[in-house]
Amino acid sequence: MQTECTPKLFEFEAVERRAVVASFAGGDITSNAGALLLGQVDRGLGLVGRFAECFIDRRDPRYVEHQVATLVGQRIFGLALGYEDLNDHDELRKDPTFAALAGKLSPVLRSDCEALAGKSTLNRLEHTPQRHAAKYHKIDCDGARVDALFVDLFLAAHERAPREIVLDLDNTDIPLHGEQEGRFFHGYYEEYCYLPLYVFCGRHLLLARQRRANVAGSDGAVEEMARIVAQIRQRWPRVRIILRADSGFSNEALMGWCEANRVDYVFGLARNSRLEAALVKPLAEAKRLCIASGKPARVFRDFRYRTVDSWSRARRVVGKAEHTLEGANPRFVVTSLERARLADARALYEDLYCARGVLRQAQDEGREPGGRAVRAVRRPGFLRHHAGQPAAPVVLRHGLCSRRHPAPRRPAPQPVRRRCCGDHSPQAAQARGAGAKERAPHPLRHRLGMPEQDRVRARLPLSAARLQLRLTGTPLRKLGHRFPERCRTPR
Repeated sequence: MQTECTPKLFEFEAVERRAVVASFAGGDITSNAGALLLGQVDRGLGLVGRFAECFIDRRDPRYVEHQVATLVGQRIFGLALGYEDLNDHDELRKDPTFAALAGKLSPVLRSDCEALAGKSTLNRLEHTPQRHAAKYHKIDCDGARVDALFVDLFLAAHERAPREIVLDLDNTDIPLHGEQEGRFFHGYYEEYCYLPLYVFCGRHLLLARQRRANVAGSDGAVEEMARIVAQIRQRWPRVRIILRADSGFSNEALMGWCEANRVDYVFGLARNSRLEAALVKPLAEAKRLCIASGKPARVFRDFRYRTVDSWSRARRVVGKAEHTLEGANPRFVVTSLERARLADARALYEDLYCARGVLRQAQDEGREPGGRAVRAVRRPGFLRHHAGQPAAPVVLRHGLCSRRHPAPRRPAPQPVRRRCCGDHSPQAAQARGAGAKERAPHPLRHRLGMPEQDRVRARLPLSAARLQLRLTGTPLRKLGHRFPERCRTPR
């Protein structure tokens, strides 16, 4: 009886002396290959390895299948890809991309498990108990070392000490949609949420502290800034430090600490009747200029101010008397910078204080278009867990993700506009109109030092072989090669 053979590969008409072959053996396929770029950056920075050193492993090394660095890296890369639930790792542990990132394609000590950890092992890593030497919890996180790591990464990013740095403090909401521990209804955000405290210096994250929402916006700021400033000055003793924040931080405790420790500040100041009375004449002038020009007008005033009983001394206040087409819009900031150092009130407000919008932009990039946080913390023991924070700052710190728009978890009430899914900047439009050889190099490839590839123009009918040549430049096997066949005998 003759044998019926089904070929594994099907040949088509050759294109430019290159074979065009179709195969139905796809092999291991993954949709998470973009994480390989993160892995390449991590290999250069050693970020995951340094973070893993902040854990104390009390397991017997003779029976350890999953090292701490592998567990931590698996969780971090999962969060960066949008897999926030530990349940996802029962399937992700089989993903070839995660195996390549961990550098572990097969188990080391056991043959009855996968190369990577599952949800139960990662759960024991995250829910470390308050007491040591627990029977099933033998990996503990040293929170103080994690706090110091963020500042160390910031210091290591500079070849030399700068003359002056500006630290931005702010808090934002992480909305909650369940009965999470520590949930509290916040009146300003009008929802149940957490209220983490962030500290940035430019694009560098120095602190992300998880907090309940029933605390003041500046709660814990003095203690955190004392630690961060001391660590910075240990490396850079002569650097000038300026704190910048909104009106939620303009309290006597934080301002008094700054004045006692040679730290300057520029804080927003909530307006009241006394402050508005100080801007009566500037507001009238701004209104006259707005009516005359038909455009918003600003007039600034620099004066000394002291509250009735909450401040211990009079401080410098800059008032912005702005009048727009909708009406008056007065704003105030309080600062420790004397006039001899920065005399121009307009420059202090517009150039120094308003630049804090960079921090708000970094926080907004960690949100979906609808405003929800990318990763809402759902751990029942979040008060004992140090790293209860969104993963977006970790990605943003390396400049790999300029804006994140993950798919919504539930149908949105309105369709997503197409303009949110592309780059419509003037530079991008100019690059799209340029020729293939005139285009600027890919920013990510240029930053990582990777070779530039030819780009495929849109609406160009290329065959599969031509597409592969443009992307890789690797020729297929010569036409006429006899491919192996899979034979079967009919019953």
